Amino acid sequence: MAVEVAPGVTVGGRLFPASPNAPLLVFFHGNGEIAADYDELAPLFTWLDVTLLVMDFRGYGRSGGQPGARTLLGDAVLAFKATGAVAREHGLEPTRQVVMGRSLGSAAAIQVACQVTENLDGLIIESGFADTGGLLTRMGVRMAGFDEARDGFDNLGKISRVNAPTLVIHGEEDRLVPVVDGRALYERCGAVRKRLLVVAEAGHNDLLAVGMSQYLGAIRDWMAAIV
Repeated sequence: MAVEVAPGVTVGGRLFPASPNAPLLVFFHGNGEIAADYDELAPLFTWLDVTLLVMDFRGYGRSGGQPGARTLLGDAVLAFKATGAVAREHGLEPTRQVVMGRSLGSAAAIQVACQVTENLDGLIIESGFADTGGLLTRMGVRMAGFDEARDGFDNLGKISRVNAPTLVIHGEEDRLVPVVDGRALYERCGAVRKRLLVVAEAGHNDLLAVGMSQYLGAIRDWMAAIV
């Protein structure tokens, strides 16, 4: 599937349907990934009776355009708003819609959650970062005079405006995005209903492998609870 985000520019996605009325999880992946990477993981979600829609960014997978921080945010909102039509085209009538972001995708998901008020029933953040400047520093990128609100994604500021029920999942041994970031996002989240799951011994890229039962159980329970 593809969503037009600008004249002549589309971002692609991969849809993995569960039952016709299963909840829809719109997933924004990490920086070193593309939607096709989730072909093998998708059955774990459909087994939970959750329809998974994994979205790419500009310049990723079969998407057009060039990657960019600002376009990533706006495109995420447009993609989420298009999910209702995508579901109907495939004979799906999801009972609820949840947006999820992993790593870089956390910025996209938080943008959706703080901007979209209709047809959004929840937010899930996996290995999300609170501070863009800190993340860039850990990646070896240094920017003089960096200002989070002006130059970064401002995840921490935006999540304070999120009202949708929120689940934060983070690996305790994450070195790229330390667990302190996950805790900060949880604490600052404006939602009344929120939960933090810290998976012991898990890092940034092995969270699901190390804590599969905790990870899937938390998502299953969360999707069922936000009816």
